[in-house]
Amino acid sequence: MPVSTPSWSVLIGGAFTTWGAVMAVVIVLQRRSPAATIAWLLVLTVFPIVGWLVYRLIGPQRLERRKLRRRATRKLIAEATGTLSEIEHAAPMRHREQLARVAISAGEAPPLRATAVELYTEGQATYQAIATAIAAARHHVHLEYYIWENDQIGRRLRDQLAARANAGIQIRVLVDGTGAYGVRGGFFQPLIAAGGEVAWFNPVSLLGIRRRRADFRSHRKIVVCDGRVGFTGGMNVADDQTQEFTGGKAWRDTHLRFEGSAVRALQRVFVEDWLYATGKELPSREAYFPVPKTDGGEVVQIVASGPDLDAFPIHKVFFAAINQAATRVWLTTPYFVPDDAILSALVCAAMRGVDVRVIAPARGDSRLVDLAARSYFPELLAAGARVFEYVPRFIHAKTFVIDDDVAIVATANLDNRSFRLDFELAAVVYGPPINRQLETAFQADLAHCRELHHGRLAHQGFWTRLGQSGARLLSPLL
Repeated sequence: MPVSTPSWSVLIGGAFTTWGAVMAVVIVLQRRSPAATIAWLLVLTVFPIVGWLVYRLIGPQRLERRKLRRRATRKLIAEATGTLSEIEHAAPMRHREQLARVAISAGEAPPLRATAVELYTEGQATYQAIATAIAAARHHVHLEYYIWENDQIGRRLRDQLAARANAGIQIRVLVDGTGAYGVRGGFFQPLIAAGGEVAWFNPVSLLGIRRRRADFRSHRKIVVCDGRVGFTGGMNVADDQTQEFTGGKAWRDTHLRFEGSAVRALQRVFVEDWLYATGKELPSREAYFPVPKTDGGEVVQIVASGPDLDAFPIHKVFFAAINQAATRVWLTTPYFVPDDAILSALVCAAMRGVDVRVIAPARGDSRLVDLAARSYFPELLAAGARVFEYVPRFIHAKTFVIDDDVAIVATANLDNRSFRLDFELAAVVYGPPINRQLETAFQADLAHCRELHHGRLAHQGFWTRLGQSGARLLSPLL
């Protein structure tokens, strides 16, 4: 009797089964969170071919290889930033010492003194303050942004930097290869021709081995002028961020300006990213890390985080701040997709009587993220937290008001990508002054919000609830 030959369908089915088993083992061995592991397995099971391509583009394997390069970069800049140790214990941490030590134990800078700390809640005032600082610079200007658009704001800032470069000021611009993809080509040529330097963090190449959608990207927003004035927060370089060009639809965002010793920690982050992206060391250390003659009464701790380290400092600082809160946690975020730890911290804070309030956009710039975010709201409401939707425009601010003495202004969203996949920054300001200003901004935003209640969520349609639950399954990947 002749031996039957397996059909093509059987062979293909067996190949897919073998491939699926191999990929499952590979993903499990990555030791990511259970939720992220299950999400990847789900994607690869339902969409095997597309899922494999996505995993190759943004999965952890390539990230691990880049992590090794990033660690080497940290070792190279250790000498250049060693001057921070001279004053690292100069700033008293008062009763928030435990919170500050979370970041220090994760390898981040200690709280440092700052002067002239200013909070900005609109783009036009922020861009004007940045322009003023650039105009006053006498040695160097360093900028790092995730998004830089070829629009009126983008061209105006580029041209100002080119003018300062022509005047002999050292200009260095670092932009993300994914977020600033729209200014590839000759956009920065006027600045380069004037003597400025432009570099790309994890640049995108369609033909080379690099990925178009990088899972390894800098979401930071940094401006440092002469090592003495620093800016960070949620605002990118785009017309969308300012009413000057976008009118009433401009994004509502929050940014921070400060001077003093704390700027040295911000400079350290830029120097690290610059060296990683270019391989170039700065020519003179002292000029970039000046020691202030006088320091102010404010205390600012710059916390950096990214996939190059396993500690994930920003995630731990957020978690510790929520757990340490005694009276209030007022949170604003454009992307509310918390992991289990952050969600539990918020729920437990509300259950023990802390005034937990969350402001999120009524309509964000990602339908999938909006659906996922709304799947978490019922649990918060059941615990006694209050949730508000900001209605008039997109709110892009990433801030915390903790009790009456901690304010956090960050580049990081409340999602897995910001916690574990992107390079982010958070400025933790200790003391009442900025806390009160951020409280005022939060209350002003509440006037433009609608509050969510159990009744409204309970009467959502079946397909809406199904969409939210489905999006939540993918939240570890968002």
